[in-house]
Amino acid sequence: MMKKFINEPTKIVDELLEGYALAHKDYVHLKPGRIVVNNNLEKAQRVTVVSIGGTGHEPCATGFVGEGMLDVFIGGEIFTAPGVATTLAGVKLADRGKGVLLIVLNHVGDMLTGKQVLAECRKQGMKINMVVVQDDISAAPRTMASNRRGLVGCIPVYKIAGAAAATGKNLEEVTALAQRMADQIATLAVGLKGAVHPVTGELLANLGPDEMEIGMGQHGEEGGGRQKLLTADQTIDIMLPALLHDLKIKSSEKILLLLNGSGATTLMELCILYRRCAAILKEKNIEIVANKIGELLTVQDAAGFQLLIGRMDEELLSLWNSKCNTPYFKQL
Repeated sequence: MMKKFINEPTKIVDELLEGYALAHKDYVHLKPGRIVVNNNLEKAQRVTVVSIGGTGHEPCATGFVGEGMLDVFIGGEIFTAPGVATTLAGVKLADRGKGVLLIVLNHVGDMLTGKQVLAECRKQGMKINMVVVQDDISAAPRTMASNRRGLVGCIPVYKIAGAAAATGKNLEEVTALAQRMADQIATLAVGLKGAVHPVTGELLANLGPDEMEIGMGQHGEEGGGRQKLLTADQTIDIMLPALLHDLKIKSSEKILLLLNGSGATTLMELCILYRRCAAILKEKNIEIVANKIGELLTVQDAAGFQLLIGRMDEELLSLWNSKCNTPYFKQL
């Protein structure tokens, strides 16, 4: 039985976005087509940054619309990409004459919409580029990165793109920096319990009470790593070395470490997991120069977490540390 504080299931998305915009009216406003807009967009004489995706992953990505990150987010149905028409409207709304960077997570629907919008905008003479987030190492080897799903790696890509745009860099420069960040991240997810779809009541992943799955996709997709439940330390001992190997991180390098709860994972658990990550990295003489911990990209009431590491250079670190002011990511 699904227990949630909702009204009509068919009205979830519109009521969610209406309530979000009302709660964060100092940052954003809502336009028809489920388009969440930075209040300062009209003043933006610079490259603007746009993303698309399904709703139901809050705070991602509505929570990162504001100064220094996203300018516009176009939301679809729960866990479903928006259509071409609304995305095209959102991109045109975002365009301030300096070019638009569209950031898309590598999922079938998102990519279909993103590619069609990119082609149509260019056909109409707009300056637009697209960066794809494909950070899930469980889906394919790095040599076949185009087959990797997009996970919480979108957050650092949003941050770097938004920071680069805020400095006045041109579209090609903003695109290159966002792409560099996208190329230098790796994420692995683990699930303990699947989410319940808030519209249909469908259980997205069925795991036994003593099971976990390393490599689970964003929406409960099987990752081939189902096994008996392990402790926090044992789980990190499997996941972190796989990420370090994927990026070929060596001693003395500097990294971003990000732990994202999937919706039902507590801060207590995330802190315990972070503790083990920090110990392993210290032993390997790998320095954590940037971090983030909390629920950033969720899947409703799914239990589990996503572990991300990213190789940082001085320019990326400077952009990561730069000011931003959004409802769920602030650096003032």
